[in-house]
Amino acid sequence: MFNLIPIPAFNDNYIWMLHDGKRALIVDPGQAEPVLQILKSQNLQLETILLTHHHMDHCGGVDELRQASGAKVYGAANEIMPQPCTPLKEGDTVVGLGLEFSVIDVPGHTSGHIAFYSHNMDGLPILFCGDTLFSGGCGRLFEGTPAQMLASLDKLALLPAATRVCCAHEYTLSNLRFACSVEPENTQLSQYQSQCMALREAGKPTLPSTMGMELSINPFLRTREPVLQALAKRVDASAQDDISVFAVIRQLKNNF
Repeated sequence: MFNLIPIPAFNDNYIWMLHDGKRALIVDPGQAEPVLQILKSQNLQLETILLTHHHMDHCGGVDELRQASGAKVYGAANEIMPQPCTPLKEGDTVVGLGLEFSVIDVPGHTSGHIAFYSHNMDGLPILFCGDTLFSGGCGRLFEGTPAQMLASLDKLALLPAATRVCCAHEYTLSNLRFACSVEPENTQLSQYQSQCMALREAGKPTLPSTMGMELSINPFLRTREPVLQALAKRVDASAQDDISVFAVIRQLKNNF
């Protein structure tokens, strides 16, 4: 049995930790201190660090954690990672805590962004997606194109509905406000928003989500739905294909 823990960092980041009571794996440690505190308090040995992309709020704590633990670091092959780091790209696998993770290339937020997927962790699949997919949203296109991000999200959408989606930021409520504005008749979306508001009011994270839920409520996985295509065309009459519709919805979110 594994323990899955979202460790809060900065204002709204989550550093994801898996541990088995003795050994630990972490994903995207932008800060070292909150990780070190949990390692010490639970007497855990950090063995593996996984990095989805190069932004410092995801990898700024790597050097200190590596020095403190000797953990092995794995990250995106096509981005500048803290060294030494084993480079990974789609088709590669990495093993941590005895779990095998498949690497998925998901450019868009950054040009070389990757995600980590394990098909069976305690009976359910799990995805560490960095800043590509958020609950109710997706990452800003800092380096990639709408075509790249749409293709990346299409890949993730093919994962099993039960996949636990471990996003790297607590952006859910702001994302859902936007989602409700572009798809106001989606009753599952409004119900999910109420559930997430209750979680945050109780001081609990909204994550992980599931891929099945995201397919039902996330506008960036639903840009082929007629209501969102119609909205995009009202905003920009030239939005006549999947990529241009996605680009319009993303720009609406940028300005929301």
